[in-house]
Amino acid sequence: MEPLKHECGVAMIRLLKPIEYYEQKYGTRLYGLNKLYLMMEKQHNRGQEGAGIASVHLEAVPGQEYMFREKAQGKDAITEIFSRTHDNFAGELLMGHLRYSTTGKSGLTFVHPFLRRNNWRAKNLCLCGNFNMTNIDEVFLQLTQQGQFPRIYSDSYIMLELMGHRLDREVERNYVLAKEQGLKDTAITDYIDSHVEMANVLKTTMPQFDGGYVICGLTGSGEFFSMRDPWGIRPAFYYQDDEIVALASERPVLQTTFDLQVEDISELPPGNALIVNRQGKITLSEIIQNSLPSSPKKGEGACSFERIYFSRGNDRDIYRERQRLGEQLVPAVTSAIHDDVSNTVFSFIPNTAEVAYYGLLHGFMRQGHDVRFEKIAWKDIKLRTFITDGQEERNDLAAHVYDITYGVVRPNEDNLVVIDDSIVRGTTLKESIIKILDRLHPKKIVLVSSAPQIRYPDFYGIDMANLDEFIAFRACIALLQERGMDELLTEVYHQCQTELQKAPADQSLPVKRLYQPFTTQELNEKMVEMLRPAGVTTPIELVFQSIEGLHAACPHHHGDWYFTGNYPTPGGIRLCNQSFINFYSQSISNS
Repeated sequence: MEPLKHECGVAMIRLLKPIEYYEQKYGTRLYGLNKLYLMMEKQHNRGQEGAGIASVHLEAVPGQEYMFREKAQGKDAITEIFSRTHDNFAGELLMGHLRYSTTGKSGLTFVHPFLRRNNWRAKNLCLCGNFNMTNIDEVFLQLTQQGQFPRIYSDSYIMLELMGHRLDREVERNYVLAKEQGLKDTAITDYIDSHVEMANVLKTTMPQFDGGYVICGLTGSGEFFSMRDPWGIRPAFYYQDDEIVALASERPVLQTTFDLQVEDISELPPGNALIVNRQGKITLSEIIQNSLPSSPKKGEGACSFERIYFSRGNDRDIYRERQRLGEQLVPAVTSAIHDDVSNTVFSFIPNTAEVAYYGLLHGFMRQGHDVRFEKIAWKDIKLRTFITDGQEERNDLAAHVYDITYGVVRPNEDNLVVIDDSIVRGTTLKESIIKILDRLHPKKIVLVSSAPQIRYPDFYGIDMANLDEFIAFRACIALLQERGMDELLTEVYHQCQTELQKAPADQSLPVKRLYQPFTTQELNEKMVEMLRPAGVTTPIELVFQSIEGLHAACPHHHGDWYFTGNYPTPGGIRLCNQSFINFYSQSISNS
């Protein structure tokens, strides 16, 4: 319901033939650049804080620029970037990125791609990615102990420096080989440019990182690569033929851009890298063979929130999964309305819940019900609260972000069932949704989430890093305090401190103990109490997807740590323990 920021979207194109080929066949030298633009626009949902592109020319001569980059901030960044591009950007290697900040760091400095320059063409490195690393402190320490001096403390720059360092070593390895063969001067350079093995660079770089990632990169000598984390947390899809190799964060992007069928496109396997070398040879290389013993099996951390919320719903499989998420809620909704389907109006919160809504309706129809469905909620453009004088007026405007359809609910006679994709913080529910739904005077309001209760933070690229953000967690804490169970909070606090003294791979998650005393229904009832706006007396019930229902609907995406606390990497467990310590320390200092 509250918009969640997600880091980020990637797009890559490698032209496998000379630029002149595309000019002759498609009538423009900008064929690749035009396709990159379309791929980025089709992923605008994944990043609206900034965007950047980069390109590399394979046939440049000394004294001529061969590696280009443009970046811009704001929701119109894509348009701004491509308005500044020119024929020089029409290289054989193209890369684009859309950014949402999840770390609180903003500004053009933090917009991808990141570029590491060098006078040796093969040592130039440009990186972008959809990622968030959980062990950046340890990697930073490693770099500084080696004598490096990173200019900026962020996972993006630190990865650039670490991978750049390993790329330097790969270039030097080839330099030695070239010298051993008796090569001299530019012949050495040509040898290096043609023999860089990016798999070597990635194998000595990426195992050191803990997190969810799809890393994309270009080198000045023409290496093109993208690697996915071994747990499969972040998504990546690619397509190849005799003209191009293309990669994107979402499958429909490739389908639309290149007019493809689902079967034409491959998913980048977890722990693997798609590599295209200077000569155009395409390789799928396994970089990380196995995840840590304490983690799920390789590839079993694929993010379920991608299926519920983030990825666009026009993907064939995601569309079906969201329908199933809705249909599986039929029994719980039936119970909430006491089987009174004929006196119930069904609706949804725009826009990402729409497909689950269809699934819910189809589920009732398959049972033979004549379902009444209406579009109740309308999301207006963002209201400009800066024109008001005081906080009270701003709150009043915020309450009107949504509007309603009048006259379709019979006052005090009809139940109103409204489905959303997820309930995270509950802010919009309390400040806007419940108030406007109550204006229709339904007999009962049933708020349905196609996702389970969100109980735990994310540390892999979504802006949900603090426990006390979640209405489910706040309800849990309130119940513990009401029932005189404050000692459990203290016990968990000390246990988290103990866990943090252990090696990351050996840590457990005591935070799970906080939820054990309560049923889902008890938490639901407490959330309703906390979310009910003053003056609203209409009965309200919350219905959440079950964990079992989530796995049945999305059988190939087992990453459910938001709901269960089952983090796929040690870094996630460590950061969740730290998050509770931070919460407890802050709550004690404020009490």
